[in-house]
Amino acid sequence: VTVETLKGEAFDTADLLDEGKPMIISFWSTSCKPCIHELDAVYDAMPDWLDEVDFNVVAVSVDNSRLLSKAKSFTQGSGWGEDFILLFDKNEDFKRAMNVSVVPHVFVVDQKGKVVFSHTSYVQGGEVELLEALKKLK
Repeated sequence: VTVETLKGEAFDTADLLDEGKPMIISFWSTSCKPCIHELDAVYDAMPDWLDEVDFNVVAVSVDNSRLLSKAKSFTQGSGWGEDFILLFDKNEDFKRAMNVSVVPHVFVVDQKGKVVFSHTSYVQGGEVELLEALKKLK
């Protein structure tokens, strides 16, 4: 599926597997406060987690074309772009391909692209489940 990068370039989601690392793929929107809280929690914990396992975080905005500039501005202000792969799925093609119906919806994907864990919704501390799933992939 083709989505957009922060710079507005086309990005083929199959390329996410090129680095051969497990990843967290988080579908979010600017109107979803739990999405933002979860991504912030992962962002804050990421330096420590990377000491335990090498992985990528892919934050996929599902905001439509009307809200695309707001989503891009938000990610720049959040600092996520420093550590996350930021993708923008304004037509929701990737969302449909991953069978996502609500946000937040988060997946842990192994090095070969197999989904090994997923959850919807977010409660504080729930991000630890993501780390546990990643550690099992070592």
